[in-house]
Amino acid sequence: MKQNHSVTEFVLLGLTQDPMRQKMVFVIFFIFYVGTVVGNSLIIVTIKSSQTLGSPMYFFLFYLSLVDFCFSTSITPRLIVDSLSAKRIIPYNECMTQVFALHFFGCMEVFVLIHMALDRYVAICKPLRYPTIMRRQVCTILIVLAWVGSFIHAIAQIILALRLLFCGPNLIDHYCCDLQPLLELACTDTYVISLLLVTNSGAICSTGFVTLMISYIVILHSLRNHSAEGRKKALSTCTSHIIVVIISFVPCIFIYTRPPTTFPMDKMVTVFYTVGTPFLNPLIYTLRNAEVKNAMRKLWCIKITSESK
Repeated sequence: MKQNHSVTEFVLLGLTQDPMRQKMVFVIFFIFYVGTVVGNSLIIVTIKSSQTLGSPMYFFLFYLSLVDFCFSTSITPRLIVDSLSAKRIIPYNECMTQVFALHFFGCMEVFVLIHMALDRYVAICKPLRYPTIMRRQVCTILIVLAWVGSFIHAIAQIILALRLLFCGPNLIDHYCCDLQPLLELACTDTYVISLLLVTNSGAICSTGFVTLMISYIVILHSLRNHSAEGRKKALSTCTSHIIVVIISFVPCIFIYTRPPTTFPMDKMVTVFYTVGTPFLNPLIYTLRNAEVKNAMRKLWCIKITSESK
């Protein structure tokens, strides 16, 4: 990566400077990360191994868990290590890589959630045409487009980051590298870059959230024509999706749809969608989904039986 400035590394100030609180950060986020890895890995293995979870909804859930796993892994391990480190130095190239990963996997999660909403819309509002519309080839194309779109978005963010000129200060008042805290260190006019950040990341978050909420409102409205049992099952599934949409998008909108000003709560809001959401998603989709829970029980019962033999 070409560097047009004197800064070759940054110092992450992290969540706190207090030694006792740093130890608490280590314990809390270590537990969160282990839970994220275990929970999302369980869903990935279960969906891949189970013959009963072959519908498009679980096809997209597989990729949501994969993205959550990668998203958390690109941020949380450094946060955990830095909580016990006296010097939280991150090289310039590694910082830019983290910016890319943050936006690549974050954007991918947005697209996967939109695909899941599309799947529920077709399943509930167009049930007779569902097998034709949401066939495996179409789902695969949607996922490929999501990867491509996320890559383009992340590249656009990296281009913006590489245009920033850093002349001296290198203390990032955050626990990870992102464009918002980097803009505060730049020694050039950042108005245009700030505007592009809002129109890029901010527009993706806002448009995605509005699109998803409208789609679920339409879905819930159409449930009036279904049987009581059908309404109960569809409502349970959609409720899980809506909870995930809210906890994923509201923090993202708060961070990326405003001018690059810093608020005391910014770091905790970022924690919520970079650490909390990947941890909560497996819990939401398993605790409220009988099919996933049954498939997990069968999978582990088979493994325990085979090992005992």
